Formats: sequence, C-alpha cells, structure tokens
Amino acid sequence: MNADPSDLNDLDSAVVSSTDGRSADGRHLVDARETEPGSRPERHAADSNSVNSWLVVILLIVVSAVLLRNAGLLPLSWLSSAARPRPIQPRGDLAEDEKSTIAIFKEASSSVVHITSIAVRRDLSLNLMQIPEGTGTGFLWDENGHVVTNYHVIESGNSAIVTLNDKTSWQAQLVGVAPEKDLAVLKIDVSNSPLRPLPVGESRDLLVGQKVFAIGNPFGLDQTLTTGIISGLGREIESRRGYKIEGVIQTDAAINPGNSGGPLLDSAGRLIGVNTAIYSPSGAYAGIGFAVPVDIVNDVIPQLISNGRLARAGMGIALADDSVAEALGVEEGAVIQSVQSTGAAAEAGIRPPWRDRDGRWHFEVIMAINGRKIASSKDIRAALDGKKVGDVVEVTLLRDGEPATVSITLQDVSARAR
Repeated sequence: MNADPSDLNDLDSAVVSSTDGRSADGRHLVDARETEPGSRPERHAADSNSVNSWLVVILLIVVSAVLLRNAGLLPLSWLSSAARPRPIQPRGDLAEDEKSTIAIFKEASSSVVHITSIAVRRDLSLNLMQIPEGTGTGFLWDENGHVVTNYHVIESGNSAIVTLNDKTSWQAQLVGVAPEKDLAVLKIDVSNSPLRPLPVGESRDLLVGQKVFAIGNPFGLDQTLTTGIISGLGREIESRRGYKIEGVIQTDAAINPGNSGGPLLDSAGRLIGVNTAIYSPSGAYAGIGFAVPVDIVNDVIPQLISNGRLARAGMGIALADDSVAEALGVEEGAVIQSVQSTGAAAEAGIRPPWRDRDGRWHFEVIMAINGRKIASSKDIRAALDGKKVGDVVEVTLLRDGEPATVSITLQDVSARAR
C-alpha cells in the first residue's frame, strides 16, 4: 500500500508542532535523543535520588523491625530464616540424677581445699626464698581447722598454704603424718569464719558398682568434679615409703595429678575415701584410680591429731633385707636380723642371730603370723596392718630347721620407726 505524500507531511508537522510532548491522540512521544547517553542528566539525577530514598525507607523499616522484635512486639517470621537466630527449644526440668550430682557438689565443695606445698631454698646470694614445691587437694576434717590430705602432697615441702573455697589463703601448720597410710593432717587458724567439715561415711559395706564422686584440683584447676563407680574393692597399693596399704578402693572416676588428698564421696555426699593414686604409665588418668578407705582414715586421723603420729604395733625386731636372706639360702620367710633387748619379741623368747662353738651362724625365720604365710620381709607389715598395740599374735618360726610357735604381745614401734 503506497502512502500519500500529503499524509506524511501532515504527520511530520503534527509531531514537530506538538509542544506538550503528546501526539494528536494524546499519547506521550519519546524523542530518540533521550535514549542517548548524557542527553538528559537531570533525569538520571532524579532517578538516583529516587533509589536513595528507597534505600533509606528500607533501612528505616529494618531498624524499626529489629527494635520492635527486641521489644517483643514483632515476630521475625517475615525475615529470611538465615538472617535470624533459631528458636530456642525449652529444656524442661533436670534429670533426677543430675540434680543429685549438682547438690552433692554444692554441699561438698565448701569443704574441699587447695594445698600448695612450699619449700625453702637459698638463691645464688644465699638468701632464703620460698618456692612452690607442688600442689594437691585436701578437705576439712573438723570445725577446728584440721585439714586432711595425702602425705606425699606435703612430704617434700617445709610448709604449706591452704586455700579455701572462698579463695582466702592460710598458712598451715603440720600436725602429724602417717607415711605408711599416705595420710597427713594440717591445721589452719580461721577464727573469723565458720568451717564446714565433710560428713564421714564408712567403707566396710561398699559395693562394686556404687556411684562415687571425686572433688579435687587436677593440674591446678580449682574445684573439679568427676564421677564414676567403684570398680574394685580390697586392692593393695604401695605407699611412697614402701608400705603396703590394703583394702584400697578402686574407682574409674577421673583422678589426675592434683587430685591427691581430695575426698571420694558416695551418692549421699559422705566421705568414703581419700584419693591417693592412679594407675597410669603416663601419670595421667587411665581409667583406674585408688582411694584410702575411710575406715582407715577415721582410725588414723584422730591419732595424728592427738599424738602427731600413728601408733604402729610391732614386735620389736629388725628384719634382714631379702637379698641377705637369699644369700643365706632362705627361699621363703623373713630372717630376723636383730631383736630389741627389752622388746616384745625378746620377752617371747625370740633370739637374734648367734654363732655356735664351731663358728656357724644360726638365725630364726618368721614363716607365718596368725596363720598368714610370710614369703618375704615385706609381708610382715601387711600381716600386722590393722593390729593395735597390746594385741597378741601367734608367730610361727623356723628355728634350727624346726618349726616353733610363740605368742607376742605387740608394742608401739612408731617412735623407733620415725
């Protein structure tokens, strides 16, 4: 279809003559020059101002929403889940065993103390100075300030500092030690603050599988609670001085360096033992720990408080080293090396080694005590463990190759041993 030139001229004049930017039919006309870059800077500025205004509005909306949300007046459900914290799930009440454990710790922790052993040394200028020798744990025995711990915690120091649960520290005085039981008693003078000793239980009726709780300061970490069970009873360990401690409690509650001297508690929060050692090649917790049973503790500590030492019952004899016995051809038993002239053994007729007219040595060998076989000198201590001064024991001897039995009334040999 061919256009009439007159019509085209009319259309062109209509576009040019339109001063309000509208066509004859009222529609907007767009000049192609407006699409060229830089042709309308005022239009771009207006568009930029419009965008900035929208950003300000959006920012105000977000800030208002956050403020309303913090005030609890607006949920954040309309925001993206990635932009808000996840809802908190209500926990509910604690389990009964958790409540019990928490209560035990709260009740007992005020009775547990931190012990720092102090050694006095001279520096290069020969001046005396105090050096921390080691740390351990202890617990309040009574309201008079007596503190129980392990002997090996304080043995290498000249003094000790006791830090209570309230973080106050006190110079401690040594009251008494029982190396053969790895126990010691310190005393602090805290007259202006009430002390809460631990309740004492008993260990003779403990059962494997019972829950236990150990509180201590492992690796210097204050007031640490570990839990476990009694994993064995009637164990035997050796103290630092070679004494055998019998009837020891075995537990799988974590006991590490620094726990020594701390309390082992039962589920009633009572003291049932004093944590004393671990079984571990590396020196760290390996699943087996040991505690001196409270029945021994309750017998020893009052003696240490009263006398400063444990009254150790003995026979008034000295035994030859096992290597000497072996050299003498004695395969079993404990060879008597010397006898106290006024001791219990001398009164019972036991003789020290002697020579006959032909120059041959004669000696007596202890083979059993109260029917308990003695294989070496170390078994003597174990056989007399738990015996008291004045108790009578039946001692089976090998005398001139023949068995003989004598009755010996035990005497106090602790002063001689110290």
